[in-house]
Amino acid sequence: MSELSTIATIKCKQQVVRAVRFNVDGTYCLTCGADKKIKLWNPHRELLLKTYGGHANEVLDAAGSCDSSHIVSCSSDKSVILWDVTTGQPIRRYRGHASSVTCVKFNEESSLAVSGSVDNTVAFWDIVSRRQEPVQVLKDAKDTITSIQITDHEIMTCSVDCHVRLYDIRVGKMTSDYIGHIVTFGNFTHDGQCYVLSCNDGTVKLFDKDSGEMLNTFIGHECKDYMLENVVNETDSHIMSGSATGEVLVWDLISSKSTNKFVHTKNKPVISLSHHPTESYLLTACDDEIKLWGNKSAND
Repeated sequence: MSELSTIATIKCKQQVVRAVRFNVDGTYCLTCGADKKIKLWNPHRELLLKTYGGHANEVLDAAGSCDSSHIVSCSSDKSVILWDVTTGQPIRRYRGHASSVTCVKFNEESSLAVSGSVDNTVAFWDIVSRRQEPVQVLKDAKDTITSIQITDHEIMTCSVDCHVRLYDIRVGKMTSDYIGHIVTFGNFTHDGQCYVLSCNDGTVKLFDKDSGEMLNTFIGHECKDYMLENVVNETDSHIMSGSATGEVLVWDLISSKSTNKFVHTKNKPVISLSHHPTESYLLTACDDEIKLWGNKSAND
């Protein structure tokens, strides 16, 4: 993996950026702010396209639909909002959680939004119908849900109760793995064989999805008490994580050796990152700015 360098730096003017997310094809990105707003950007051109306001508290996560026509967002105001991208208006507001909603995702065809909360539950919202109540609620976790990932047939939830839970939708089966540390974020590799977990003991761990065996541990970053995220690059060759020290670390997935390290902002935590789905671009969020990283020679 070649050296990544800064292509764009965007001051978001959102107090603090809580999450940054590429859209489905990597053309645009969303930033979630402590200012209660979501912003839609073209990060490649450093352009602000639209601002979405309607939450009553900090926005903690957001996701774009598969055709980029809708956004779903969640907030510490306990609500999930479905937005029309073009008009900037909220279409529906879902209020089923009893506490802050920490993470939200669309399913593959964007017919459902799935949200995880401090109330320990995962809720499924039917986007297509006008139904206000969740169509299903998962209550297996014993503590805050920290992240959700969805494939065509699986849902992975991570929790402060030190467990990762895999739900196979095809057979209606749940597998729970005890990790031994608070799991702050979980990700699948693109080939679907493994999952990557950020833990609060200052490690990122790679597990075989089918056997539950731990394959690798990646170290070198500092976690402190931050809910750090990880990403897998587009070819499944490298894993990246933010750090409380303002750095982003890059490891080789097979050897677990640190191959690169770059600084976003010294001594300020890189909380959120998002990798382009098919190309070697990386977005990092630190304080009130996001940076787009890429291979300069490939962009020239």
